[in-house]
Amino acid sequence: MNTANESTPVINRHVHSGTVCCDPAWEDAYKRFESPEEEISKFIKRLHLLGLENRPRDIRVAELFCGRGGGLTALKRLGFTHLEGVDLSETLLLQNQTGATLHLADCRDLPFEDASLDAVIIHGGLHHLPNLPKDLEQVLSEIHRVLNEDGTFHAVEPWLTPFLRFVHAVIEIPAVRRCYAKGDALAVMIQHERETYEQWLSQPAPIRELLGKYFNAKMNRTAWGKIQFTGQKRRVLH
Repeated sequence: MNTANESTPVINRHVHSGTVCCDPAWEDAYKRFESPEEEISKFIKRLHLLGLENRPRDIRVAELFCGRGGGLTALKRLGFTHLEGVDLSETLLLQNQTGATLHLADCRDLPFEDASLDAVIIHGGLHHLPNLPKDLEQVLSEIHRVLNEDGTFHAVEPWLTPFLRFVHAVIEIPAVRRCYAKGDALAVMIQHERETYEQWLSQPAPIRELLGKYFNAKMNRTAWGKIQFTGQKRRVLH
């Protein structure tokens, strides 16, 4: 619900209806996992790591799976001025108070002209896709289409590193969950997105292959349970 200091965001609708969001148990766990300011601070660090600080601040940037707008807020705080957000949940977009141009749309069918964007960013949305690798190829193909010749794609997603395996094991211990609220919140979140989460983690080779098909990697790093990827649009596809 909007507070007295908030206004209802203007949403450009490209689909008749979006998804219903969100699972109340997942939402509650997410709020316990990190505060909005903690999330924004995390995103700012990611954007620096992914190389966004080297881009001019007036480029046209779109964040996919943007939700309430933590990632867009991080971009604003870094000085970027031409921002757009895409999500399939009208519930989340209505909470987005960033002032960015918002689109209710499916990321497999992006509402942008060919070669119209300078950068596309995703913070943990691809692992929610229901059908891999088909859906991933559709999303990456669309990102490739809408990026201009020098456009870049930036993403951070879960990755089954030894560290993440350790985390998975630890948060299954009842005593740990009772004593460590953040670990309990993560366990609940995984439980409520398990199907797509495990589908994503189980297909590293097809994922890397598709990333390489559409983008020349500038960063392709796996560490601390994440893949951190920055790539430039391929001019000629494999």
